[in-house]
Parts: sequence; structure tokens; C-alpha cells
Amino acid sequence: ACVLLAQNNESHLIKLALPSIAMVDDYCFSDPAAMMLEERNNHMVMRRVWQMIAADITQQAEDPLLYPGKASDEVLAKFPPTIIIEGEFDMFFTSSARLATRLRRAGRLLEFVVLPGVTHAVCLFPVFRMSEMFNGTIKQALQEYLHE
Repeated sequence: ACVLLAQNNESHLIKLALPSIAMVDDYCFSDPAAMMLEERNNHMVMRRVWQMIAADITQQAEDPLLYPGKASDEVLAKFPPTIIIEGEFDMFFTSSARLATRLRRAGRLLEFVVLPGVTHAVCLFPVFRMSEMFNGTIKQALQEYLHE
């Protein structure tokens, strides 16, 4: 959604972007030998997910509407202010870190928060302390950046 808003010069409609699952690029299609364990263990599943999402994965390989991490620097500069919260052991960590770096260069990244010891989808399991940490971080970010 942020790419489309940026392309249409409508990012002002969003006060704060807080992507929750940073499926932003085609990193899962790269060489698994270079991936973190969590990424390597999940790359085949993620490839299948991308293939289900895309109308034509080959034809859309460079499409920033499918892969927001491939948006041009000019488009990223038009993103709404963004906070990326990522778990240290999340299967999207590398993709999130890359997008955070590019958004920082574009002046659109407010925070890149890495939660130590946190894995993927921890917020779905409220019985874990890591879930409290994740949700508390989101609450703090919303209070800090949206409280007027």
C-alpha cells in the first residue's frame, strides 16, 4: 500500500506506516547458503507463498507493487514516516534490514527496532513474554509518534 500511495503522491494520508510482516523483496529466491538459519528453513515455503500472490512471478520480478523493497529511491522518499519492528530471528530479518536501510537513506525511517530473541509471528502467541515485548514496542511507538 505504501508504494501505491507514494506513486500517487498520497503518502500524506498515512501518519505512520508500521509494516507488521515485511514481505518486501524476493530474497527467498536467492542462494539459501547465504541465509540465516530461520530464512533458510523457510525459504521454500516463502517461494510458494510469493508464487501464489503473484499473477506472474517472472513478469512481476521487478514490480515494486509486489516487492516494495524494489521501489526506486524516489518512490521510497515519498513513503509515509515508517517504523519497522523486527525479531532478531525472524525469517524476514534480512529483507526488513535492507528496507530499513533504504528508508533511512530516503529520510522516511523513524525507527528500526530489533527485538532480541524474537522469532516470526510471536505476536500471535500472547502467552510468551516475547509477545509482550513485541506488543509493548508497538504501543510505545504509537504513543510516541502519534500522540498529539
